[in-house]
Amino acid sequence: MALLIYGLDGQIGTAQRWRDCVTELLPGIELRIFPEVGDPAEISYLAFMHPDFDVIPTLPKLKAMFSRSAGVEAFVNHPRLPRVPLGKIEPSGGDPMMTEYAVMHVLRLHREMPLYQAAQAKGEWLRRPIVRPDARRVGFLGLGLMAKAPALVLQSLGFPVSAWVRNPRAEADIPLFHGPDQLEPFLRQTDIAVCLLPLTRETEGIFCARNFAVMPRGAMVINLGRGKHVVEADLIAALDSGQLAYAALDALHPEPLPPENPLWSHPQVTVMPHVARRPTIRQLVAEIALNISSVEAGGGLLQEIDKATGY
Repeated sequence: MALLIYGLDGQIGTAQRWRDCVTELLPGIELRIFPEVGDPAEISYLAFMHPDFDVIPTLPKLKAMFSRSAGVEAFVNHPRLPRVPLGKIEPSGGDPMMTEYAVMHVLRLHREMPLYQAAQAKGEWLRRPIVRPDARRVGFLGLGLMAKAPALVLQSLGFPVSAWVRNPRAEADIPLFHGPDQLEPFLRQTDIAVCLLPLTRETEGIFCARNFAVMPRGAMVINLGRGKHVVEADLIAALDSGQLAYAALDALHPEPLPPENPLWSHPQVTVMPHVARRPTIRQLVAEIALNISSVEAGGGLLQEIDKATGY
């Protein structure tokens, strides 16, 4: 039984580190690093980042696959995608790095740090009215593994927190809006919108002129999802008009953002080079080990992706 990894050794660490962690946490599993596949019939599990199924050989005894990337839209409809369960390599409680990152951006915008930084650059002693947390409503677009933890942290700091999700579900901790009909009511009561949605046909371009227009004037947006969630021209127009006060963007399209892109120099935009989080090799192998243990015991993947919905 062997585990094949594709596109992960150079992205996150060294091949030797992968071998050391697999030896420690997955005893009895042979590690193979693409393109050193060996006998494809011996591969039971495949883990990858940005896979190219045109070059990955057919793996006739494959039991499951694991994706490191946050989105699967680039490959989930590939005609050579193996017909086995596909799971995320994610801890069930989310990633503390994403939690600190999301909370950091919300607090930074809430306390108007961009304005103070601009004032400092001009030598201006700027004093603004301070808004209490209970007067700043934070809304999460998406409440999956990565969003739930920062939402609860912000709630504990006194912010009114809500979320918008695709389908209705029971949620004891955070008020939920759901479905297309409730997106506008959700946005109308959101002062800082944090996007952690998957990219699907329904969510592409969700940060657009129509949706910006229904938000409270002076609202702010934080995109930690995918670059195509944002309609760039609409965002710039909303910022220039004052409808939006600020935007923080960690996911952009394309990446890297071209030097001539106007977002770089816009005074109300923070551009970050997609650095919200980086799991360690040990974290990835530990999650893969838990999933393999579940499958080998006759269970399923811990965070299985629905290929039809794309998340």
